[in-house]
Amino acid sequence: MKLTLVPLKAENIAMFKRDMQEAFQYGYEIECGASQEIILPEKDIDDSLNAKGAEAYQVIIDGEVSGGAVITVDNATYHNHLDFLFVKVGCQGTGVGQAIWKAIENLHPETKVWETCTPYFEKRNIHFYVNKCGFHIVEFYNPLHRDPNVPENLGGMPADIGSYFFRFKKNMI
Repeated sequence: MKLTLVPLKAENIAMFKRDMQEAFQYGYEIECGASQEIILPEKDIDDSLNAKGAEAYQVIIDGEVSGGAVITVDNATYHNHLDFLFVKVGCQGTGVGQAIWKAIENLHPETKVWETCTPYFEKRNIHFYVNKCGFHIVEFYNPLHRDPNVPENLGGMPADIGSYFFRFKKNMI
């Protein structure tokens, strides 16, 4: 597998968002059933893409778009954040996600700490981050312990689901 991280170009943003939304919707519906709600609203993606220090990449494998990622890089502290990582529907379960993560780590070897979050129902993501990528769960956000940086309603998820997230860290040094 020849994987390349290609910086996201303006002309590819619409497809990038659509692929990401489809991947997140697919993951949600596997665990929670069909939903008329868009689980990952475009505004959430835009907020991430427009954040200070944001870097977005399309993942190209053997000439085909197979996923993508949005990270936030803090060059002052080297404490970076994985905002979104997705594997295009139809490419999951083939090692693509782990290859994407390894490429991101290699892209920023100066990083001291990586952080990310995922909803509690996303068992595949929890397995991926902990068992495949070496992250550790460091916090569980819920209605009694809210993430201070997240609005009351997160994305298109129902409130009883959107309030429950795991926060992960990976120390690189």
